[in-house]
This record gives sequence, C-alpha cells and structure tokens, in this order.
Amino acid sequence: MNVSLTKKQEEYIAEQIASGDFQNASELVRDALRLHEIYRHKIIADLKAEIEKGWTSGTSNRSVKDIIADKQKRKAS
Repeated sequence: MNVSLTKKQEEYIAEQIASGDFQNASELVRDALRLHEIYRHKIIADLKAEIEKGWTSGTSNRSVKDIIADKQKRKAS
C-alpha cells in the first residue's frame, strides 16, 4: 500500500519519531488510525443519539423562519 503525505505531515511524523514517542512511521500511522476509528465511532454514536432525540421530542410550533431568526439572534449576542 502506498500513501501520499504532505510535507507538513512528513515533518510531523519525523518529529514524533525523534521525540521517542514512536519507533517508526508505521507505529505512528497505526496509532493514528486506531484513534481515528475511536473518534469516528463516537461521532457516529453521538449523531445517532441526537437524531433519536429529534425524532422523539415531538412536533415544534415554530416555523423554519422562526428557528433561523432565533439562531441568528443567538449568534449576534
């Protein structure tokens, strides 16, 4: 398998190896993929939980315009 990395990514990998945190690039990439998998599963679980909350929360009396206006008002404050 070939993977293309940016110069910045290559420099980061070299820094991590030089720091002694990792023995080689493969070890760092395996760790990064492991963390990515954990992160991805958490994000998906959180999104599913929020969707379920939306489905079970009942019907809103507010219009789309009301929701957008409220969001804009909160953003401005």
